Amino acid sequence: MRELMVPATTTVGDEENLTDAVWANAERFGSSISFRRRLADAWIDVTARDFAGEVTAVAKGLAAAGLEQGDRVALISKTRYEWTLLDYAIWAAGAVTVPIYETSSVEQVEWILTDSGAKAIIAETSAHREMVQIMADRVVEPGRIWQIEPAGNVMPAIEELTKLGRAVSTEAARERASAVRADDLATLIYTSGTTGRPKGCEITHRNLLGVTRSAVAALPELMQPGQSLLLFLPLAHVLARICQTCCVYQRITLGHAPDAKNLAAELAEFRPAFVLAVPRVFEKVYNAAKQKAHSDGKGRIFDIAVATAIEWSRAQDAGGAGLALRAKHAVFDQLVYAKLRAVLGNRCVAAISGGAPLGERLGHFFRGIGVTVLEGYGLTETTAPATLNTHQNLKIGTVGKPLGGVSIRINDDGEVLIKSPGVLRRYWHDEPATREALVNGWLHTGDLGDLDEDGFLRITGRKKEIIVTAGGKNVSPAVLEDRIRAHRLVSQCMVVGDQQPFVAALITIDAEVLPAWRAEHHKPAGDSVADLVDDPDLRAEVQHAVDQANKTVSRAEAIRKFRILPIDFTEQSGQLTPSLKIRRAVVAKEFAADIEALYAS
Repeated sequence: MRELMVPATTTVGDEENLTDAVWANAERFGSSISFRRRLADAWIDVTARDFAGEVTAVAKGLAAAGLEQGDRVALISKTRYEWTLLDYAIWAAGAVTVPIYETSSVEQVEWILTDSGAKAIIAETSAHREMVQIMADRVVEPGRIWQIEPAGNVMPAIEELTKLGRAVSTEAARERASAVRADDLATLIYTSGTTGRPKGCEITHRNLLGVTRSAVAALPELMQPGQSLLLFLPLAHVLARICQTCCVYQRITLGHAPDAKNLAAELAEFRPAFVLAVPRVFEKVYNAAKQKAHSDGKGRIFDIAVATAIEWSRAQDAGGAGLALRAKHAVFDQLVYAKLRAVLGNRCVAAISGGAPLGERLGHFFRGIGVTVLEGYGLTETTAPATLNTHQNLKIGTVGKPLGGVSIRINDDGEVLIKSPGVLRRYWHDEPATREALVNGWLHTGDLGDLDEDGFLRITGRKKEIIVTAGGKNVSPAVLEDRIRAHRLVSQCMVVGDQQPFVAALITIDAEVLPAWRAEHHKPAGDSVADLVDDPDLRAEVQHAVDQANKTVSRAEAIRKFRILPIDFTEQSGQLTPSLKIRRAVVAKEFAADIEALYAS
């Protein structure tokens, strides 16, 4: 057993809450730009004073609608300015935000609304409203469903709530906001869950404020007033949520990008100082750049530039690059790296990544081109980051050191345990799950990891996902899967082999990359990979990715066979969670015949 505790550098007073920053910003820095909001074809500035006024107006409407302190308000929407405005207005009204992914199924939405006991629902679109309307009669009172986007005779939620709240005085609204205490429930976040029904995590104002202050203290270069962040991850995800609270707390200008299809253009226009993303986004940026370079006949130059970036980054951890490497790096900075930075808006100097391992190779590559990716680790249950790489303490390939006030313990079986100000109060209406996860103040994460001699945490797998082969070999699939997914052609990978004679894998192909690959290899055009699952050229490329992954493990853990599937795993089909984790039980059931075929001979 090994344990590391980092002393707290900040505290949260008993009478504080998340909306305090909204009023303080409006009073002291009223003309500062809190948000840049996309309207039609332009970005419109929203000042701290404007935002506080809108929060107050909407909070008054929620109060006028009869919502009481502690009532749960469900919010189902893409990431957009209104999401943040409504979140803070719900808090100012003393209520609790229950975020729901806008891609959730009817069954998932019904479970969350029913289990949370939501008293009101705010839906983004007519389609979302129609979905919740089916179950609304038995969940919420009439008149407590609002819609963000206007449609027909439906008034937008912000406008409707503002109109409804005109009878409530501003003084009464502020008193109500001030009555909220640090230990009051702020949000009920349902874990997306790779197995079973989602569990509601009780996250308090103290949890969110504590982690916000720790993150701000850990990243002084990024978390400065006047910096900017373009948020495109779903705000229903706790990592995006904590970045939102950091921006409001620290007066960082925040923008929202709801549609991934427009992300490249919006990054170029918004020009953020830093971004937040999951590893898959960085993989796609890299793969798209590599694909374009090879298609344009510049593949060799790009590959040398990649190797140079990685070598330069590794040299920073060993005393710095020599003269020749610095000169070579400077040349490629002009030829290649500057173009890659332009994809992120040309002002981006760093990125925050979480949700899954990025991998050392990509980590060094991005640092080598001038955009350091700061990997962190946390769960919904820890209110996002418990550990984080920072500019002062960076070790690529790890998820960083504990934030202030966080203790990490590695149990005898390798499980990571966490004690911190961000750990949830309990699971909503689920005492057995609470007792299992929280033992003597320690959260049992279910993740496996180790702490190195410098205090950096490395996640090695999931306790419940360990594969035990027929020969008794324990295999952590994450190491293999992460390395295979880094290949430009691969979308998803699931390692199998529990109680089988050897390890194998199911692999899906990235539909965005496939057309260019078809053209390069003179294959017939097509809309799917179905006609290529047995193609020798495609299998050879995937085999190369598997071979590279196998170098990271012992021979007994190596993948002996793989199967390319004719379709990809998707969230809509239930094979992925909203945070893009594989639902292993679902995939194993739906592709049981494919798994059986791997071991048939």
